[in-house]
Amino acid sequence: MPKYDVCVVGAGNAGLSAAIQCQLAGKKTLLIEKHNIPGGCATSFRRGRFEIEPSLHELCDVGPIEDPGEVRQMFDDYGVKVNWVRCKDCFRVISTYTDGTPMDVTMPCGIKEYIEAMEKYVPGSKKQMEDLFELFEEVLAGIAYISASNGHADSNVLKEKYPNLLRTGAYPTSKVLKALKLPQKAIDILATYWAYLGVDMDHLAFIHYAAMVHKYVSRGAYVPSHTSHEISVAMVERFRELGGEVWMNCRAEEFLFDGDKCVGVKTNMGQIDCNYVLANINPDIIYGKMMPKELVPEREKKLSAARQQRFGARMWTAYFCLDCDYKELGIKDYNTFLMGTADSVKEYRDMADCMKTNNYAILLCYNVDNPNISPEGTCICSITSMGTPKDYDNLSQEDYNAYKNEICEKFLTMVEEKMHINFRDHIEEMAIATPWTFARYLGTPEGSTYGYETRDWDGMMARMMMLSQDYPIKGLRPIGAAGPRGDGYSAAYVCGRLMARLAIKDLNEGGNA
Repeated sequence: MPKYDVCVVGAGNAGLSAAIQCQLAGKKTLLIEKHNIPGGCATSFRRGRFEIEPSLHELCDVGPIEDPGEVRQMFDDYGVKVNWVRCKDCFRVISTYTDGTPMDVTMPCGIKEYIEAMEKYVPGSKKQMEDLFELFEEVLAGIAYISASNGHADSNVLKEKYPNLLRTGAYPTSKVLKALKLPQKAIDILATYWAYLGVDMDHLAFIHYAAMVHKYVSRGAYVPSHTSHEISVAMVERFRELGGEVWMNCRAEEFLFDGDKCVGVKTNMGQIDCNYVLANINPDIIYGKMMPKELVPEREKKLSAARQQRFGARMWTAYFCLDCDYKELGIKDYNTFLMGTADSVKEYRDMADCMKTNNYAILLCYNVDNPNISPEGTCICSITSMGTPKDYDNLSQEDYNAYKNEICEKFLTMVEEKMHINFRDHIEEMAIATPWTFARYLGTPEGSTYGYETRDWDGMMARMMMLSQDYPIKGLRPIGAAGPRGDGYSAAYVCGRLMARLAIKDLNEGGNA
């Protein structure tokens, strides 16, 4: 076999992005994937006459052509063409304010429009909302500077140009919003997006919250016209056009070392020799199963041990393919958050038991903003919630199937009652995915699609500042959801590019190579 400059293991979002970046930099790159199709979560599956999106709700930071966000710019740089569809609104949320009064709010895209809508729902909030978005913009500019520095941000520049990033970034989001003297009802509405990051507002670092919310509001959300599989296929095709090599059905079994440097990958298709490995695999699996124990650095052992009980969100999703148009059901919104209360701390805690206490769900109706996602006269909806592994402890196969159906019945009833719609009489096809479904297809611990929780000491700010330190394993870097940018599609694409740039720098300088 030929020797490669870089072997990227795993053709998920971060792996696809990293592979293209390496190939564009002139590195001879091999991308391997254990499945027979690329994408990981970014794929699709069929039931009857329907093609179903398994995981993507919407992407932030794509933006329109005239005002492109980082993701659109990155895809343009890569030469990857995607048919983007813009989502009309940010979200609708049906819940209860923390003072106990009912909440039914629809928030539009666009900073001006968002602030005006907030003023309508919460009179007297306009000035504080303007201050908040001004702070968002400084934080985002600071993040862009840190990312562009490839882990070597100048602290003096940060102090001079982005002082409020340092002042607020690592604080919990709830504390920053209260310091800005926002009315509690405005904070309740602003808290809606917390589940997209999987951390409640008392533990979610403001830098992470600011980055996501500003991008969703300022440039709107986007989806590909033909499910997220469209993105993955387009990225693989572009990688091949650039001269990259792809092996599907190739499972990485072990990382090979010469002394303390990674020099290859043992796979079910033979040994791959390379100068660098970018592994889109959870670090716990890398350290525990795929490399010599004596070569795992003490720093990584301690970090892994500290994160053991902090795996990110474990998703539960039911997919419904309906034999009628969404308008017949009375659905008007693409994305509706349904919660027992706007108190994110309580909602996060209550997710520990899906049947008894979890009252959180997100209803998506894909056809509202993307009418051609299913055959004419039909629509596809999904209900997503989160849970913990203990929901499934010690279940037999029969009990597992019965239990996931029981959870589905609970959430379906909740959605029908809160939305005043009837799903049951129109279900043509359906499927249910639990955390163990995602664990099976993705190989992630406990089915966590979000890596580790980005909270407290392990937030986005801390992870990004750690990039200034040389990664202690020579020739090998984990990438993906466990990385500095955390979870989500957009974050994974950006993280893949960032980690590839660091690998390229190592290779060019002969440092970590």
